[in-house]
Amino acid sequence: MKAKTGYFIPQFPGKKHIFLWRPRQFLAEVGIETDLVSTHPPPRALSSHVWAEEAQKNTVYLFPFAAKKDFINSFLEVLKAGPAAWWQCLAVIAKASDTSLSEKVRLLAWIFVAGQLARLTKTKSWSHIHVQSCANAASIASFNSILTGCTYSMTLLGHTLEVYGSNHKQKWKNAAFAIVIFQLLLNDVKHKLANFIPKQLAVAPMGVNIAEIKRSHPYTPWQEGSPCKIFACGRLNRVKGHQYLIKTVEWLRNRGFEVRLEIAGENEQGGSGYHKELEKIIESKSMSECVELLGAVSEQSIRQGLEAAHVFALASLNEGVPVAVMEAMAMELPSVVTNVGGTSELVDDGAGAVLVQSEKPEERADLIANILQNPELALSLSQESRKKSWPNLATAAVQKL
Repeated sequence: MKAKTGYFIPQFPGKKHIFLWRPRQFLAEVGIETDLVSTHPPPRALSSHVWAEEAQKNTVYLFPFAAKKDFINSFLEVLKAGPAAWWQCLAVIAKASDTSLSEKVRLLAWIFVAGQLARLTKTKSWSHIHVQSCANAASIASFNSILTGCTYSMTLLGHTLEVYGSNHKQKWKNAAFAIVIFQLLLNDVKHKLANFIPKQLAVAPMGVNIAEIKRSHPYTPWQEGSPCKIFACGRLNRVKGHQYLIKTVEWLRNRGFEVRLEIAGENEQGGSGYHKELEKIIESKSMSECVELLGAVSEQSIRQGLEAAHVFALASLNEGVPVAVMEAMAMELPSVVTNVGGTSELVDDGAGAVLVQSEKPEERADLIANILQNPELALSLSQESRKKSWPNLATAAVQKL
């Protein structure tokens, strides 16, 4: 049977998209086949997963328009929708009270990108599109619903609503349903959007497949006199707090610990931007031999890094429900993570992981030192962590689709 559902992921497949690939696999297991669609491909440096090549081959990209013909076809799809649809699209833009003039011009451009999506919707015979974002891709799906009548839904993946741009009231009001990844975020959405939320709104935490993510040998606590290995994973962005984690390593080394820190992940520019800033910080502290930026690496490399480490650390200033922490806990690795976003809904402080306040490198150093110097504590955290790591959850999405 031809797939009837579009699975819309912006800039796919990127480094952080493994947690979006897994739910799609789960949907297929329960009989819901999906067609992949994306805005545009990511920089090559961000596509490191073993499944990335397959995913890109099976994804239809909406832009950039490959030829003049693409723009003409998109324009024709908008024309075919008729005057009522045109006016409805323009009304959406006019009612976008929280957007600037330049943002409204951008919304107007999304109508023609939605023309590309409309053509694809008809070709694939979709009756519904699920958007793994609440930003521009959601606006495109919203305009597509006006042009074609195809319903859409969204997942709010970030730590706040604001990071996903503007015009939220209409994107959310017109959605068939929406999914939010943790309870505190759901409460925030209800407060900020009030009467503009869809009738169906659910919490569906992301998760990891613990049948695949597991150790090949038991966890071994750090032994004094040997290097202590700390592993971190997350895109290179200031919000991930890597600069504070580097300060934590500096504190630990000043206290006599021979620390080795590996940071897996890349920035949105594929190696420039904040990556370069972190390199300068590391060089200025003469820590190039003990702090390594791994860049975008495969799932297998991340698991190897987790298995070889004594402690996992996350220094984020904001988070949703961090999949990196779930993976570390599934790998039975004692973790020290910041108490931000939905992390406290994932972590029971002291059971599998330890919570710390953000921007507190010295406090984080104290907690890591305590784990390193207390093998019984390290083993206890290791044994408890996998019990808490969440399975791959897509139940809410399945029920809605």
